[in-house]
Amino acid sequence: MPIFLPTYDNLKKASAVLKKGGIIAYPTETFYGLGVDPFNEDALKKLFELKGRGFDKPVSILVKDENALASIVEEIPSVAKRLFKRFWPGPLTIVFKAKKNISDILTASTGNIGVRVSSSPVAKKLLDIIDAPITATSANPSGEKSPVTPQEVERYFGDKLDMIIDGGELEGKLGSTIVDVTEGSIKILRQGEIPEEKLYRLLKNSTISDYADKRLDYTD
Repeated sequence: MPIFLPTYDNLKKASAVLKKGGIIAYPTETFYGLGVDPFNEDALKKLFELKGRGFDKPVSILVKDENALASIVEEIPSVAKRLFKRFWPGPLTIVFKAKKNISDILTASTGNIGVRVSSSPVAKKLLDIIDAPITATSANPSGEKSPVTPQEVERYFGDKLDMIIDGGELEGKLGSTIVDVTEGSIKILRQGEIPEEKLYRLLKNSTISDYADKRLDYTD
Protein backbone atom coordinates (compact mmCIF):
# COMPACT_ATOMS: atom_id res chain seq x y z
CA MET A 1 0.00 0.00 0.00
CA PRO A 2 1.65 3.25 -1.10
CA ILE A 3 1.64 6.08 1.44
CA PHE A 4 0.77 9.44 -0.13
CA LEU A 5 2.12 12.82 0.86
CA PRO A 6 -0.65 15.36 1.59
CA THR A 7 -0.31 17.35 -1.62
CA TYR A 8 -3.36 19.01 -3.16
CA ASP A 9 -3.47 16.43 -5.97
CA ASN A 10 -3.27 13.52 -3.53
CA LEU A 11 -5.99 14.97 -1.32
CA LYS A 12 -8.15 15.35 -4.43
CA LYS A 13 -7.52 11.66 -5.11
CA ALA A 14 -8.58 10.87 -1.54
CA SER A 15 -11.78 12.83 -2.09
CA ALA A 16 -12.52 10.78 -5.21
CA VAL A 17 -11.85 7.54 -3.30
CA LEU A 18 -14.37 8.55 -0.63
CA LYS A 19 -17.03 9.47 -3.18
CA LYS A 20 -16.65 6.01 -4.72
CA GLY A 21 -17.23 4.30 -1.36
CA GLY A 22 -13.57 3.63 -0.55
CA ILE A 23 -11.68 3.77 2.74
CA ILE A 24 -8.74 6.06 3.47
CA ALA A 25 -6.47 6.61 6.48
CA TYR A 26 -5.51 10.16 7.37
CA PRO A 27 -3.92 12.09 10.27
CA THR A 28 -5.91 13.98 12.88
CA GLU A 29 -4.66 16.03 15.83
CA THR A 30 -4.65 12.88 17.98
CA PHE A 31 -4.20 9.64 16.00
CA TYR A 32 -4.57 8.40 12.43
CA GLY A 33 -8.22 7.91 11.52
CA LEU A 34 -10.19 5.85 9.02
CA GLY A 35 -12.35 7.89 6.70
CA VAL A 36 -15.38 6.85 4.68
CA ASP A 37 -18.42 8.72 3.42
CA PRO A 38 -20.77 8.65 6.45
CA PHE A 39 -23.81 8.80 4.16
CA ASN A 40 -22.78 5.64 2.29
CA GLU A 41 -24.21 2.58 4.08
CA ASP A 42 -22.06 0.09 2.16
CA ALA A 43 -18.90 2.06 2.98
CA LEU A 44 -19.86 2.16 6.65
CA LYS A 45 -20.37 -1.60 6.72
CA LYS A 46 -16.95 -2.10 5.11
CA LEU A 47 -15.41 0.17 7.74
CA PHE A 48 -16.91 -1.80 10.64
CA GLU A 49 -15.87 -5.09 9.07
CA LEU A 50 -12.32 -3.81 8.53
CA LYS A 51 -11.96 -2.75 12.16
CA GLY A 52 -13.82 -5.72 13.59
CA ARG A 53 -16.00 -3.20 15.37
CA GLY A 54 -19.37 -4.16 16.79
CA PHE A 55 -22.44 -2.38 15.47
CA ASP A 56 -23.37 -1.60 19.07
CA LYS A 57 -20.60 1.02 19.14
CA PRO A 58 -21.06 4.39 17.42
CA VAL A 59 -18.53 6.14 15.19
CA SER A 60 -17.92 9.88 15.27
CA ILE A 61 -17.39 12.14 12.27
CA LEU A 62 -15.30 15.15 11.30
CA VAL A 63 -16.84 18.21 9.71
CA LYS A 64 -15.24 21.20 8.03
CA ASP A 65 -16.59 23.74 10.53
CA GLU A 66 -19.55 24.41 12.82
CA ASN A 67 -21.63 25.61 9.86
CA ALA A 68 -21.74 22.01 8.65
CA LEU A 69 -23.67 20.97 11.75
CA ALA A 70 -26.97 22.16 10.27
CA SER A 71 -27.18 19.17 7.93
CA ILE A 72 -26.21 16.62 10.61
CA VAL A 73 -27.72 17.51 13.98
CA GLU A 74 -31.25 18.31 15.10
CA GLU A 75 -30.33 21.16 17.43
CA ILE A 76 -27.32 22.98 18.81
CA PRO A 77 -27.77 23.68 22.53
CA SER A 78 -26.29 26.92 23.87
CA VAL A 79 -23.77 24.96 25.93
CA ALA A 80 -22.47 23.36 22.72
CA LYS A 81 -21.96 26.78 21.14
CA ARG A 82 -19.80 27.79 24.07
CA LEU A 83 -17.80 24.61 23.74
CA PHE A 84 -17.03 24.82 20.05
CA LYS A 85 -16.24 28.52 20.18
CA ARG A 86 -13.55 27.69 22.75
CA PHE A 87 -12.31 24.24 21.69
CA TRP A 88 -12.89 23.88 17.93
CA PRO A 89 -10.86 23.19 15.91
CA GLY A 90 -9.39 20.74 18.40
CA PRO A 91 -9.66 17.40 20.19
CA LEU A 92 -13.22 17.76 21.48
CA THR A 93 -15.96 15.46 20.17
CA ILE A 94 -19.46 16.75 20.94
CA VAL A 95 -22.40 14.35 20.89
CA PHE A 96 -25.60 15.86 19.51
CA LYS A 97 -29.04 14.56 18.61
CA ALA A 98 -28.69 13.36 15.02
CA LYS A 99 -30.93 14.23 12.11
CA LYS A 100 -33.12 11.42 10.81
CA ASN A 101 -30.97 10.96 7.70
CA ILE A 102 -27.94 9.92 9.77
CA SER A 103 -27.30 6.17 9.58
CA ASP A 104 -28.11 3.96 12.58
CA ILE A 105 -24.70 2.38 11.93
CA LEU A 106 -23.00 5.65 12.89
CA THR A 107 -25.21 6.25 15.91
CA ALA A 108 -25.43 2.62 17.10
CA SER A 109 -29.21 3.20 16.94
CA THR A 110 -29.03 5.79 19.75
CA GLY A 111 -30.16 8.72 17.62
CA ASN A 112 -27.04 10.63 18.70
CA ILE A 113 -23.95 11.54 16.68
CA GLY A 114 -20.44 12.55 17.79
CA VAL A 115 -18.92 15.43 15.81
CA ARG A 116 -15.57 17.21 15.83
CA VAL A 117 -13.68 19.87 13.86
CA SER A 118 -10.06 18.79 13.59
CA SER A 119 -7.10 21.09 14.15
CA SER A 120 -4.81 18.87 12.06
CA PRO A 121 -3.57 20.89 9.04
CA VAL A 122 -3.85 17.81 6.81
CA ALA A 123 -7.33 16.90 8.00
CA LYS A 124 -8.45 20.53 7.56
CA LYS A 125 -7.17 20.62 3.96
CA LEU A 126 -8.85 17.28 3.26
CA LEU A 127 -12.19 18.48 4.64
CA ASP A 128 -11.90 21.71 2.64
CA ILE A 129 -11.49 19.70 -0.55
CA ILE A 130 -14.16 17.10 0.21
CA ASP A 131 -16.58 19.73 1.58
CA ALA A 132 -18.50 16.93 3.31
CA PRO A 133 -18.21 15.00 6.59
CA ILE A 134 -16.01 11.91 6.97
CA THR A 135 -15.79 9.27 9.67
CA ALA A 136 -13.16 9.75 12.36
CA THR A 137 -12.70 6.36 14.04
CA SER A 138 -9.05 5.53 14.79
CA ALA A 139 -7.12 3.53 12.19
CA ASN A 140 -6.63 0.33 14.14
CA PRO A 141 -8.42 -2.98 14.59
CA SER A 142 -10.75 -2.67 17.58
CA GLY A 143 -8.85 -3.30 20.78
CA GLU A 144 -5.42 -2.55 19.29
CA LYS A 145 -3.21 0.48 19.93
CA SER A 146 -4.23 3.62 18.06
CA PRO A 147 -1.61 4.44 15.39
CA VAL A 148 0.59 7.53 15.35
CA THR A 149 2.44 6.86 12.05
CA PRO A 150 1.28 5.87 8.56
CA GLN A 151 3.57 2.84 8.80
CA GLU A 152 1.61 1.54 11.79
CA VAL A 153 -1.61 1.93 9.80
CA GLU A 154 -0.05 0.02 6.91
CA ARG A 155 1.00 -2.82 9.22
CA TYR A 156 -2.54 -3.08 10.53
CA PHE A 157 -4.41 -3.04 7.23
CA GLY A 158 -2.03 -3.22 4.25
CA ASP A 159 -3.83 -3.28 0.92
CA LYS A 160 -7.26 -3.44 2.57
CA LEU A 161 -7.19 0.35 2.47
CA ASP A 162 -7.56 2.37 -0.70
CA MET A 163 -5.20 5.13 0.41
CA ILE A 164 -3.04 6.27 3.34
CA ILE A 165 -2.29 9.98 3.71
CA ASP A 166 1.04 10.71 5.38
CA GLY A 167 0.91 13.31 8.15
CA GLY A 168 4.17 12.24 9.76
CA GLU A 169 4.44 11.00 13.33
CA LEU A 170 1.69 12.30 15.59
CA GLU A 171 1.94 12.98 19.31
CA GLY A 172 -0.89 10.57 20.02
CA LYS A 173 -1.04 11.01 23.77
CA LEU A 174 -4.79 10.72 24.26
CA GLY A 175 -7.85 10.62 22.08
CA SER A 176 -10.35 13.44 21.88
CA THR A 177 -12.39 14.34 24.93
CA ILE A 178 -16.01 13.31 24.31
CA VAL A 179 -18.96 15.16 25.81
CA ASP A 180 -22.71 14.68 25.39
CA VAL A 181 -24.90 17.81 25.13
CA THR A 182 -28.16 16.12 24.13
CA GLU A 183 -29.84 17.06 27.42
CA GLY A 184 -28.76 20.69 27.51
CA SER A 185 -26.02 20.24 30.11
CA ILE A 186 -22.82 18.32 29.38
CA LYS A 187 -21.89 14.77 30.33
CA ILE A 188 -18.33 13.59 29.96
CA LEU A 189 -18.26 10.29 28.07
CA ARG A 190 -14.49 10.04 27.77
CA GLN A 191 -11.59 11.89 29.33
CA GLY A 192 -9.13 12.92 26.61
CA GLU A 193 -6.79 15.64 25.42
CA ILE A 194 -8.95 18.43 26.88
CA PRO A 195 -8.92 17.98 30.66
CA GLU A 196 -12.06 18.18 32.75
CA GLU A 197 -10.72 21.28 34.53
CA LYS A 198 -10.83 23.33 31.32
CA LEU A 199 -14.46 22.35 30.80
CA TYR A 200 -15.30 23.37 34.35
CA ARG A 201 -13.62 26.77 33.93
CA LEU A 202 -15.57 27.49 30.76
CA LEU A 203 -18.92 26.24 32.05
CA LYS A 204 -18.93 27.47 35.64
CA ASN A 205 -22.72 27.62 35.87
CA SER A 206 -23.51 24.46 33.92
CA THR A 207 -23.94 20.88 35.02
CA ILE A 208 -21.03 18.59 34.24
CA SER A 209 -21.20 14.92 35.10
CA ASP A 210 -19.52 11.63 34.27
CA TYR A 211 -21.59 8.67 33.22
CA ALA A 212 -21.15 5.35 31.49
CA ASP A 213 -23.47 4.14 28.75
CA LYS A 214 -22.26 1.26 26.60
CA ARG A 215 -24.45 2.46 23.76
CA LEU A 216 -22.32 5.60 23.64
CA ASP A 217 -18.92 3.91 23.72
CA TYR A 218 -16.79 5.67 21.12
CA THR A 219 -13.58 3.91 22.20
CA ASP A 220 -11.79 1.56 19.81
